[in-house]
This record gives sequence, structure tokens and C-alpha cells, in this order.
Amino acid sequence: MGRQKKRFSPACAATALAFARVSAQATGFDLPDQDAFAIARGMAFVATANNPSTIYYNPAGITQLQGSNLRGGVYGIDLEPSYRSPAGGVYHNQDTLHGIPQLFYTYGPEKGPFSWGLGVYSPFGLSLKWPQDTGFRTLATEVSLTCITLNPVAALKLFPDLSIGAGVTFNYAKADLQQGLFWPTQPFDGFRFKGDGWDVGYNLGLLWKAHEKVSIGIGFRSGTSVDLKGHTDVHNDVLLPSPPSPFAVAPFRYRSASEADLPFPLKAIFGISFRPNPDWNFEFDADYTDWTRLGTVTIQQASPLLPLLPQNIPFTLNWESSWYYEFGGTRYWRSGWSISAGYIYNENSVPDANYTPLVADLDRHFFSIGTGFKGERFNFDVAYQFGYGPPRTVTGSASSAARQTADGRYEFISHAIALTLGWHF
Repeated sequence: MGRQKKRFSPACAATALAFARVSAQATGFDLPDQDAFAIARGMAFVATANNPSTIYYNPAGITQLQGSNLRGGVYGIDLEPSYRSPAGGVYHNQDTLHGIPQLFYTYGPEKGPFSWGLGVYSPFGLSLKWPQDTGFRTLATEVSLTCITLNPVAALKLFPDLSIGAGVTFNYAKADLQQGLFWPTQPFDGFRFKGDGWDVGYNLGLLWKAHEKVSIGIGFRSGTSVDLKGHTDVHNDVLLPSPPSPFAVAPFRYRSASEADLPFPLKAIFGISFRPNPDWNFEFDADYTDWTRLGTVTIQQASPLLPLLPQNIPFTLNWESSWYYEFGGTRYWRSGWSISAGYIYNENSVPDANYTPLVADLDRHFFSIGTGFKGERFNFDVAYQFGYGPPRTVTGSASSAARQTADGRYEFISHAIALTLGWHF
């Protein structure tokens, strides 16, 4: 490897920096879809908070649940972003289907102010995979991000109409991020970072029945930073002529132990529920995500591949904070059945200058509908959610060393089905 290092083009370092910027922005996969009933209501749930999934949305809500309550389910989504290049080519995500499970348990005594609970869920995740000939291969090709949180919580009923809750989040994250290096359309080369790690955070909640017909809820999740430890892989499988390199580069493969401190955003949810009578419940929530925490991140390698890759690769992210605006309603019947519907408007977070196809970030609209049944012991909910992102045209985005950019027209469509089963005992 010593002789090969001298033959790499210094321009490749810029390509590595471009990949680093992409890798961190790929963590923008927020997953607030933790329960079919909440999904059917457009995630307007923080001030309703009346099933065990409130461990995620608002831990104060578990004081409303007596006895032992077990609730689990899956959120299945077909994710279909698309890209139209400035040259007119149209490309689609090749990794469309995903299933995200959740499991929650709560216990509340018949008498006494304290309640407890435990949740296991995925607050961030999903993945994207683009074809090799999109025109931005040397910026981004593929990302896979898995996050799992173990969340024990406790809640206290201070007064009959006021409860508070708090919990600890033990967070595991695993990332696999890939891009090309030199070849604009062929998979002859690549740069890959894989790593995983743990971190600890917390969540808080408040639930106040301000009036016989009005409840107010607040949920908060702290930001965390996971130290991803793993390795980087760099390879070129065929002779690289000049240009793009000033010298011919023989095939090579290189691996180095690496790590990167990856921040995740804090979230705050504010909601108000209006219940004109026992048969109806309407709620509006505002959900804030602080993506500005993604500042300067550094990939640290145990050994450099100079001048292709410096040992420490700093990069700056320019995410912007964003909001979900959520509205939902539910009609209940005395037989135990209910029907819900909801709407969400989700702001984009990534400016054009730092746009990455691994996020496919647009303003998005989500429409949902669902039904459920609540019996003495058994309950279930099922929901359908449709997501739509109006076309976004990106211009002036940063280029790779191979002079490729993420400029172009992006669109977003998703279809999701959620199923949740519950048991009271």
C-alpha cells in the first residue's frame, strides 16, 4: 500500500469530504409512527395519550392506564422518492419496503399516584438505495440506518387532573453509508463507512386536563450523540486513467478502523385535545425537531490513506430546524369500535447548498385513516397512511471531486399500513 498512496490524486480528499457530509445528513429519517391509533389520527396524540405507546409520545399519559397493559405492532412502509436529473433521466429508490416494530408495556395500580412502563421502538431509521447512473453517484448511492431505543419510564399523578412523566432512553444506532469515488456511472469503485454505538438520553412528559373537555399535553425527547465505531473501506477495481486523476492509479483496496460522533436531534411536542362529548376527540399538535444539532462532525480513522483520505475528516452540516403540524379526530362508539382520520404537514430541513439524495428531503403532506376496537381485555388498531411531497427543484448544491451534484427535481410518495394489538390484564 505504501507505493500506491503516492499515486492517489489530492482531489480525492474533496470527494471524501462530500461523502462525509452525505453520511451525517442521512440521519434525518425521523420515525414518529409508533402506534396505529396515533398514526390514524395524524400523530395528534400527545394530549390524548391513552394507550401504552404514550411512552414514546408523552410518558405522563401512562397514569391514565390501570393494571398491566401490553401493546405491540408494526409500521410497514413503501417509500418511493424519485429523482429527475437536469439531463432528463428519471430514477427511483430501489430499497422501498420497510417494517418497523414497536412494543410497549405499562403498569398502573388501582390506588396510588405512580405508574411505570417500558418501551422498545425505533425513533429513527429507514434506508435508501439509488441506481449507479443517477448523475450523483460520487455524492451518494446507499444508506442504511437502524436505531433501537429501550425506554423505561415512570409517571406521577400530582393532582387528579395533572400528571408528569420521565424516562431514560438507551439508544443503539448502526449506520452503513456508501458512495462512488471516481467513476460517474459504473460501480468500479466505492467509499463505505460502517459503524455502530450506544448513547443515553431521556424523555419527559406532562398531561393536564385543563377543562372537562380540554386536555393539554407536552412531550420532550433529549438530543443524543452516538459514537459510531467501525471501519471505512475504499476500493478501486480497475485501472484509473487520467483524467480524473493526473496519474494512472492501479486497482487497490484499503480498510481502516474509524469512528464518528453522530448527533441525533431533540424533539418537543405540544398538543391540545378537545372532546365535545364522549363520542368525539379532536386534537392539534405542533412537533418541533432541532436538526441544528448536526454541526461539525469528524470521521476519525486509525490510519490515513494520504492524499486520498486524511486521518481526520471534518465536515460541516447546515440542517435547519423543522416542524410537523398534526391534526386528527376520532369517533367512538359504545360497542368499542372507533374510526380516526388525520393530516400532517412536515417542513423540509435541508437547504439546497447541502442537499443529499440520501435524505430526499421535501415539504411533505400525510393523510391517514384507521379503525380500532377496544374490548375488556383485547384491543387492536389498523391504519393506512399516504404521504406526498410536491416536487422540489434543487439548484446550487455542492459538487464532488468528479463534478457531480445533487441538482435536479425530487418527488416523494409513500404508502404505509400500521397494525397494533393490545392486551389488558
